[in-house]
Amino acid sequence: MPLSAYGVLVGALSEHFRDQPDDVGRWFHVNLRVVAPAGTYAVAVDVDSKKSDIGVHWKLLRIRRSTLAPASEASSGYHETARTREAGAIDLIRHPSIAEHPGCIALLLGARRRPWTVGDFAEASTALESILVIGRRTLVWGEPFDDGGLGVHNVHQNQGDPAGSQWWPENGIWQDGAVMVERPDGDFDAFVSRFSTQAGRTDDQGHPI
Repeated sequence: MPLSAYGVLVGALSEHFRDQPDDVGRWFHVNLRVVAPAGTYAVAVDVDSKKSDIGVHWKLLRIRRSTLAPASEASSGYHETARTREAGAIDLIRHPSIAEHPGCIALLLGARRRPWTVGDFAEASTALESILVIGRRTLVWGEPFDDGGLGVHNVHQNQGDPAGSQWWPENGIWQDGAVMVERPDGDFDAFVSRFSTQAGRTDDQGHPI
């Protein structure tokens, strides 16, 4: 089945920092702290294995505010989100402001191609950090958790994992993670990512095609 819960966190970014190299195992994160009415949320953005130089794919995008509604207009706090574009969910394969593939509906409608950058955890971390601004209104899509406090994780593509992997059961469409930071003009700077093991095309259940 897909993720157990999914939504968007809206709040003010208070700090961000990388995992300490000696304190983590296989996976490496950029950590955000986002302040909302219920408290400060810990956001863990997984940027893949420290041992891989091609482990993560990412995009830096400028996205129009109107294409993110109603999430772009949401009040500060965590909002559980139905898994549809109309509800404000994100799908890295299907959302016309993010999608890449030549056969996708976005390009059929004339949207420009938005290719992925490929690199290692350090390069992906630097890319994400380039859009982060302390005090700026920040939106994070992902799966909430409350293990020891408020938090959001799975802030990356959550579909396209291969059959036999431990993440196959969590595949689903319109449940992808993203970090977006509001610009002074009202639009958003966005960081989205997926792992090299995840497919770039999926069926209606989020499984690889």
